[in-house]
Amino acid sequence: MNNPDSRASTSPDNQPGLQQRHVVQRRSLDNSQPDWVAEEVPVALVYNGISHVVMMASPKDLEAFAVGFSLSEGIIESARDIFGLDVTRNCHGIEVNIELSNRRFAGLKERRRAMAGRTGCGVCGIEQLDDLFRPLAALPFTQTFSMGNLDKALEQLKSIQPVGQLTGCTHAAAWVNSQGQLLGGCEDVGRHVALDKMLGIKAREADWIAGAALVSSRASYEMVQKTAMCGIEILFAVSAATSLAIDVAERCNLTLVGFSKPGRATVYSHPQRLTE
Repeated sequence: MNNPDSRASTSPDNQPGLQQRHVVQRRSLDNSQPDWVAEEVPVALVYNGISHVVMMASPKDLEAFAVGFSLSEGIIESARDIFGLDVTRNCHGIEVNIELSNRRFAGLKERRRAMAGRTGCGVCGIEQLDDLFRPLAALPFTQTFSMGNLDKALEQLKSIQPVGQLTGCTHAAAWVNSQGQLLGGCEDVGRHVALDKMLGIKAREADWIAGAALVSSRASYEMVQKTAMCGIEILFAVSAATSLAIDVAERCNLTLVGFSKPGRATVYSHPQRLTE
């Protein structure tokens, strides 16, 4: 159980994604006390009236999630392919209704697959192995990043995790400019969803160009794939990378860095973008 005394004192006022529950701590098993827990709700993405996917997610930044998921899954080519977004809550969860251009919706129908997402799995519901690996265009080599600026970015990562600071229960994904300044990002109970949310915000921010993505989680293959699908050349992960993530990163020219901690990092692929 979480120890509320050890967490940052972030104000929960008007903070979406939180619920208060009564818990019992080990040091006082006879007494219950209120504590904050992170909300996890089913979120359905509905394209032009047809439900495409249900993901378990934090109920915040859902418009950004819809845009980022659509981009990272190749459903759209740019945010301009979305003509409208509407977020509605019902007794079972939340629906995000997305209005696509006719051309992009026709493409979605051609390759539409049933998929039920979970916070720990990025491939649930894929019908055949060929669907697992989408073709990725080779990334250009236009970005560089000084490793000396990574420590600055890591110091700022908790600033986008108000729910995480109260509950210890969220992942974060952020965009860091080449000077090491964290320009923005999102948190979620699912690492894939946090990344999609950040990618959705990035698609709408004209000045989020030079820099890198930073995630608080491990780098699995789907995190690399989502990042590369959106044209990002550098991905920093706080935890490790899997072998398949490294294989995908090598093939698509993505610079993948794991174990990103103050004063240390492990570069798995294409180190030529990095300077000291």
